[in-house]
Amino acid sequence: MISAGLMNTLQVTVLVLVAAGATVVVRTRTRVRQVLALSVYGMLLAILFLVFQAPDVTLSELTVGAVVLPIILLLAIAKVRKREQ
Repeated sequence: MISAGLMNTLQVTVLVLVAAGATVVVRTRTRVRQVLALSVYGMLLAILFLVFQAPDVTLSELTVGAVVLPIILLLAIAKVRKREQ
């Protein structure tokens, strides 16, 4: 079992990574890179939920936030680019 001090350190570390990931998503200017950053951010959120012992929310975030949403956004970007040409 993981000690309480180590668990608190792990939680704070993951929270800092999530905050940094959100900042990267917001500050990224290119659409495709922003979607990729959003996918990484979804993975970070899934890790956060796992660290806070919510495995059901972790699985939901993995499927929606890290896989499905980025795919939908990339398809939308491709359709807009195709229409512009």
